[in-house]
Amino acid sequence: MKLLLSSLFAITTLSVVALTVQAEEKQTIVGIAAGNDDFSTLVAAVTAAGLVETLSGEGPFTVFAPTNEAFAKLPEGTVESLLKPENKEKLVAILTYHVVAGKVMAADVAPGEVATVNGAKASITVVNGGVKIDAANVVATDIEGTNGVIHVIDSVILPE
Repeated sequence: MKLLLSSLFAITTLSVVALTVQAEEKQTIVGIAAGNDDFSTLVAAVTAAGLVETLSGEGPFTVFAPTNEAFAKLPEGTVESLLKPENKEKLVAILTYHVVAGKVMAADVAPGEVATVNGAKASITVVNGGVKIDAANVVATDIEGTNGVIHVIDSVILPE
């Protein structure tokens, strides 16, 4: 009986782990960002801009996601100012500049201009095997969600 219970416990534990992994694999772009402390500033900005529902939608989207460290590179007080309700339109413009319609995996990235969701074009360059979007370095790639992909960048990019 003890062996049976032990085996049942092991099977149950494996089932819970499998379900947890499946749940993690099925997250949207917003869900992935919300589950990673390195994106807490981005999540706060997406929330303040009212873009959670949009970026949780069907997509697909390619998001060039700045980390908290990337936001910290902005001049002091910039993030706090952008999060104010009166600056929502500017925040939306900045955040949608980080999004490209469609799912573009790292292997499919090519140098040139890319149309962002806000209508402006960003410049993609490849230097010494590294990819940049405008002045930001892509530091991690191909974080797949149910509605697109995230590429992590080390700076916030700003539309001109």
